[in-house]
Amino acid sequence: MRKLLYAVLLGLVGAGIVHIVVLLLVPDFSERDAWSQLAAGSDLYRMTRLDAEAGGPPIVKSVDPLFFAAACRFDLNDGMVQITAPGQVPFWSVSVYDRNGHNVYSFNDHSATDGRLDTVVLTPAQMIEVRKELPEDFAGSIFVEAPIGEGIAVIRSFVPDESWKPTVRRFLAGATCDLEGFGD
Repeated sequence: MRKLLYAVLLGLVGAGIVHIVVLLLVPDFSERDAWSQLAAGSDLYRMTRLDAEAGGPPIVKSVDPLFFAAACRFDLNDGMVQITAPGQVPFWSVSVYDRNGHNVYSFNDHSATDGRLDTVVLTPAQMIEVRKELPEDFAGSIFVEAPIGEGIAVIRSFVPDESWKPTVRRFLAGATCDLEGFGD
C-alpha cells in the first residue's frame, strides 16, 4: 500500500511540475504565432512571401515545397480589403484566417471568374453597405463575409515544375492587399 501511495504522490508532483513549466512557456510560444511573425516582417495590407523561395528562412515552416505562398495582415475595422493577383497560374487558393489563426473561409481558382484572383474581405455590416450600390471595381470579385476584426489572407500557388517558377513568382509579386473604403 505504501508503494502505491508513493507512486501516486510522485505522479502528482511530476504532473504539477510539468504544468508549471508549460504555463511559464506559454508567453514564449504565443510570440511565435503567424500574426506576430508577419507583424515583425511587414505592415498591414502588405503582401509578404511565406516560403523560402523569397530568400531567407520561411515565415511558416510547414509550407509545401510544391507551393509558393504569400500573406497579408488586415484590419476590417479600417474598411474592407480587396485582394488581387495578376495572370494565370496552374492552381491558386486563398484562405482567410482570424488573428488567432482559425480558418474563416477558403476557396480556390475554380470559384473565381475566369480563374483570376479578385476577392473582397469584409464584415457583415460592410456587406450591407456594398449591396446598396456595388462599386464597379467589385463586379467580378468573390465576396468573403467574415465576422472578424483583424485577419490574415494567405495565397498559395502550385508550382508543378521548374518552368512554372517565374510565372508563379510574378503572380505572387503582383498580388495586392488593398484597403478599400466606401465610395472610393
